[in-house]
Amino acid sequence: MENGAVYNETTEPQAKQPHRPFVCTLRHLRGWRLPIKALQTILSLLAVICEEIVENCIKCGGLYFFEFISCSAFLLSLLILCVYCTAVYETLGEDKVQRVNFWAMLAIGVCFLLASVVLAVTSSGSAVEQAACVFGFLASGAFLAETTIEYFHSRKQNIDRRSENPGNTQSATENQPLNKQS
Repeated sequence: MENGAVYNETTEPQAKQPHRPFVCTLRHLRGWRLPIKALQTILSLLAVICEEIVENCIKCGGLYFFEFISCSAFLLSLLILCVYCTAVYETLGEDKVQRVNFWAMLAIGVCFLLASVVLAVTSSGSAVEQAACVFGFLASGAFLAETTIEYFHSRKQNIDRRSENPGNTQSATENQPLNKQS
C-alpha cells in the first residue's frame, strides 16, 4: 500500500492503439450485410460493363440515362463499402453511417429500377442491352432488398428497446420523492 501501489493500475493512462486510417476490416459487415454489399457492387459493375459495350442504339436517351445511373450506383456502393471497411466508420459513428446507408440505398435502388425500366422500353433489343437491363433489375433488387431488410431490422430493434424500458411507472422507486413528508 505504500507508494500508491493500490492506485497504480487505475491512474496510469492506457496506451492507445496506433490510428491506422487505411486498414481494411470487415468487422462492421457481419451477417447478411457483407454478401449484399458485395452483390450490389458486382451487379452494378456488370450493368456498367454491359452498357459500355453496346455498339449501336436507336433511342440512345434511355441508354445514356442507364449509363449515368449504373455508373453512379457502382461508385456510391463502392464508396459506402469503403466507409464500412475503414476507420471512417468510427469517425462518423454507427448511427450516421446506418442512416446515410439506408437513404442512399433506397435512392439508388429506386433510380436503378427506373433506369432499368427506361432501358427496357427504349432498347433496340440487342443481347448486350438486354444483359445490361437484366443486371440493372438484379442490382436494383439488391439495393431495395437491403433497404427493406434494414427497415425491418431497425423496426425490430425499436420494439425490443421499448419492451426493455417500459417507461415510468408511479410505483417505481425512481419516481418516489427523496424527502418523504411524514
